[in-house]
Amino acid sequence: MTRFLCALLYLSLALPAIAAPTDELLQKINAHVVRVQVALANGGYGVGSGVVVAKDQVVTNCHVVANSLNISVVSGGETYAVSAIKPDWYHDVCIIKVEGLNAPIATIGSSKNLKYEQPVFAIGYPDFSTSPCATFGFVKGLFPMDDSVIIRATSTFRQGASGGGLFDDNGNLVGVITLKSPGRNAYYYDLPVEWVQAALNQPEQAINSKSELAFWAAAEDKWPYFMRVVQPYITEDWQALLAVATKWTAQEPESSEAWFYLAAAEYATKDTNSAEINLHKVVAMNHAHSQAIYYLGLIADASGKRMEALTNVALLDVLDASTADQLKLAMGITPQQR
Repeated sequence: MTRFLCALLYLSLALPAIAAPTDELLQKINAHVVRVQVALANGGYGVGSGVVVAKDQVVTNCHVVANSLNISVVSGGETYAVSAIKPDWYHDVCIIKVEGLNAPIATIGSSKNLKYEQPVFAIGYPDFSTSPCATFGFVKGLFPMDDSVIIRATSTFRQGASGGGLFDDNGNLVGVITLKSPGRNAYYYDLPVEWVQAALNQPEQAINSKSELAFWAAAEDKWPYFMRVVQPYITEDWQALLAVATKWTAQEPESSEAWFYLAAAEYATKDTNSAEINLHKVVAMNHAHSQAIYYLGLIADASGKRMEALTNVALLDVLDASTADQLKLAMGITPQQR
């Protein structure tokens, strides 16, 4: 049977018997997701995605509809005009008013209650696709910000999917597809639904209202720390990462991610003792932090603590099989074919 998606990417992470989303669930959720079309003031046009979150109300990213003269949405093969917006420019969450929209309303879940390694899938209209596309993945990071959390997940997306939905395996909307880091091995981020609920209560404005920059579009020194650490980590600029992560842990000592990036920089710069201490701190804060467990396995194996390293392998086999295989290879163990 043909699935109602372009590409559903199943990551082989060994959480207990995760079932793929059914055709019926995907069809139901696809009906909540719309294509957003924008005529721009400069004569150009743009496309994005949106999710129906209330009667005649669709959430999308503000950067999708910024500087527009005209906005429309496409749902079920029909095109509907947008008559007003409710913008939260800083958080990049905009509610667009679509009168007479004949589409079912998504059930809004909770971003704050998501867990690491929880399965999620993203649905949007990438590029100029005329049908929604879904990618499947897992929650890999939760970054507290303004009464909720920014979500990093392995459910990838492409340009045009911005404003689409991140859903849990019950079909609840738990995030809004928004941004990714540049370059290869990109990180993918989704905005919390708590911001969507707040935006629904914003006053309506004209479509051509003056736009403002989102938090992620500000100068780099104004970015949240979770954004600042990505490039030095991916490009292995360990001294830069050490400097940023040190500031992060000082300002947000309760953040397990801050301590993880500091530990990663310490490990790479041969300060193994400090790295091990901080990695244990990460795992104490977040038992499901697979990357911290991976580094602890490397350190244990290099220290001759083979049984301790194998314990970390066993933990990862349950939590994150892909990372478990990486640790096995580093330890000279041939991973079993899955």
